[in-house]
Amino acid sequence: MDRKTLKNRSEKAEDSREARLKAALKANLQRRKAQAKARGAKPAGDNKES
Repeated sequence: MDRKTLKNRSEKAEDSREARLKAALKANLQRRKAQAKARGAKPAGDNKES
């Protein structure tokens, strides 16, 4: 294989990895939001005690 082919394969692998990570992050965020909603908890930034 020539260098151009190897470069294209590595770029595709990086794009694929980024897409998987993006999907996993989105799913994790949705799951955490659902858990917080089920608990009736406030978002993390609103933990001020008055």
